[in-house]
Amino acid sequence: MPINFPNGLPATEILEKEKIFIMDEERSTSQNIRPIKILILNLMPEKEKTELQLLRLLGNTPLQVDVTFLDTATHESKNVSKNHLDTFYTTFEHIKSKKYDGMIITGAPIELFEFHEVDFWQELVEIMNWTKTNVTSVLNICWGAQAALFHHYGIGKYPLPEKCSGIFDHIVRDSTVNLIRGFNDVYIAPHSRNTSVSVEEIEAHPELELISESEEAGAFIIVSKDHKQIMITGHLEYDADTLKQEYDRDVAKGLDPEVPKNYFPNDDPTKKPLNRWRSHTHLLFSNWLNYYVYQETPYEWE
Repeated sequence: MPINFPNGLPATEILEKEKIFIMDEERSTSQNIRPIKILILNLMPEKEKTELQLLRLLGNTPLQVDVTFLDTATHESKNVSKNHLDTFYTTFEHIKSKKYDGMIITGAPIELFEFHEVDFWQELVEIMNWTKTNVTSVLNICWGAQAALFHHYGIGKYPLPEKCSGIFDHIVRDSTVNLIRGFNDVYIAPHSRNTSVSVEEIEAHPELELISESEEAGAFIIVSKDHKQIMITGHLEYDADTLKQEYDRDVAKGLDPEVPKNYFPNDDPTKKPLNRWRSHTHLLFSNWLNYYVYQETPYEWE
C-alpha cells in the first residue's frame, strides 16, 4: 500500500524510480480507507536525506501510511532551506490538538551536549509528554532514543572513549517479541554516536525490556512494556553510503576520524560499502507498523 505525503516533496522522484508506491494528497483523500497517521519529528541536519530513508521504509508494508513532518520551533535548521521547511513541515503548535497512530523521533548529532543544554530541549520535553496521550507508539532513533530513555525512564547517557562508528553484530534476546519477529539470531546494524547508555540500568528498570544488544556497540533495541516507547540506539535506516559520507566529512574537516569498523570492504575507505542490513531494517519497520501501531491504535480516536 502507498505512503501519502505533501505534494512536491523532493524525495518523490527518487521513490518513484525505486518503485515505492506513493500517493498524492488528492488521490488519497478520494479513497475510503483509514490510513495510519505517522508523525515524524526530523531532528537530523540533512533533513531531505532522512526524509527519503524513512519514507522508503514506511512505504514497504501493506498499510496505507499518511506522513506528517514536524520541525522544532525553537531551533533554526542550517542545512535545509527555509522554503523546504515552510512547504513540507509543521510545528508542534499546529498539531498538538491532533492524535497520531505512530511517531518517529530521529537522532541528532548533539549527543555530546547535556540534554538541558540543547536549545530545543524544553520543546522536545513538551512533545514527549504529549505523546503519552496523543500517540499510540513512538519509535525513537539514536539521540532520540537516548532522549526518550532519559526523559521517560531517568536513564542517562555517558561519553564513549572513542566514537562508536561502523557495522556491528547484534544478538536477539527473545525472538518471540513482535518487534523483532523474523530476525536472525545474530544480525548486523550501523551505529554512529559518541555516547552510550547502560545495559545494567535498562535491565533493572521495571518498565523496560532490552531485546537486542551488541557486544561492541552495547544496548540496541529497547521496548517499554506498554509498547508506547521503542528505543533504537543505532541507525538501521542508514543508506549504504551514509557512514562513508560522515567519514569523508570528518576527514575533510581535518578531524582524523577512525575508519568505521566492519564497514568498508577489507576496511579500505577507497572501496564502495555495501548495505548488508537492509532486510532487517525493513522487517523492523514493518513489524512496528503492524504490531505496535496498526494492531493497537483505535479506528477512531476519541
